[in-house]
Amino acid sequence: MGKRVLVALGGNAIKKPHEKGTYEEQLRAMRKTAEQLAEMVARGYELIITHGNGPQVGALLIQQEEGLRRGVPAQPLDVLNAMTQGQIGYMLQQALQDALRARGIGKPVITVITQVLVRPDDPAFEKPTKPVGPFYTSEEAERLAREKGYAIERVLPSGEKPYRRVVPSPDPVSVVEGDAIRTMVESGMIVIAAGGGGVPVVKQGERLVGVEAVIDKDLAGEKLAEVVGADIMLILTDVKKVKLNYGRPDERDIDVMSVEEAKRYMAEGHFPPGSMGPKVEACLRFLEHGGELAIIAHLDEALDALEGRAGTRILR
Repeated sequence: MGKRVLVALGGNAIKKPHEKGTYEEQLRAMRKTAEQLAEMVARGYELIITHGNGPQVGALLIQQEEGLRRGVPAQPLDVLNAMTQGQIGYMLQQALQDALRARGIGKPVITVITQVLVRPDDPAFEKPTKPVGPFYTSEEAERLAREKGYAIERVLPSGEKPYRRVVPSPDPVSVVEGDAIRTMVESGMIVIAAGGGGVPVVKQGERLVGVEAVIDKDLAGEKLAEVVGADIMLILTDVKKVKLNYGRPDERDIDVMSVEEAKRYMAEGHFPPGSMGPKVEACLRFLEHGGELAIIAHLDEALDALEGRAGTRILR
């Protein structure tokens, strides 16, 4: 049996920055991604897959607002998270099934609409920080804050529409469907789960209730990696390596770093909370919970990264 790898796909695996995000564009990107994933399977790796959903859930939020003007009731954010898990999972499992079949591999691929438990007293609920949905003018931002109670923050220093809605981003506690996912993985299935960080839920007595929040997909992916006993966590994004002094004249790539070095760099501010910070944090948690190796790499170099020729490797 080969190494078990939790693959966390960034948004560029689904929608390229310069594209509009049509179904055809997303499916084309997904098929390219699926070729890499299928090649990993062909080389003996056992995959569990998670993914982002930022552009897709943002598009749904716009559709909700437009629908309201025509009398169509809006759906809450937790439902939109579930909808995008199904949307992206459908495209990815179809593309991956096709790529596997072309290689003569008959492994089943399945998407699980996944709930992720968060704490109702998580401090994130008191201070929303995660931007979602479209950009707004100051007038639009004021109206939405007044009429809908949205938390609105300025996220761009200038421009006609510098404001966005922000929602809480609580820390994931556990994967609700973890036992079922582990059973599927152990039976030989390739499971796509916890997409977009999963649907955030809290306990109210014996019931689970969705909340208006977005969980970081890499932190949720780390919880998923714990559940299935992954050996490797591979975070695929749009940068080739983690960097020190990012954006400065003395910027430099990191090829390999230990957990202790990563913690020191994080404390020194090298990995900002809004970009590389959660990815490195997810890797550290994974290794501290017994994972063997964590890698952050560019989507197009996934195979090379797994085999030690690309990306940034974080070791215990």
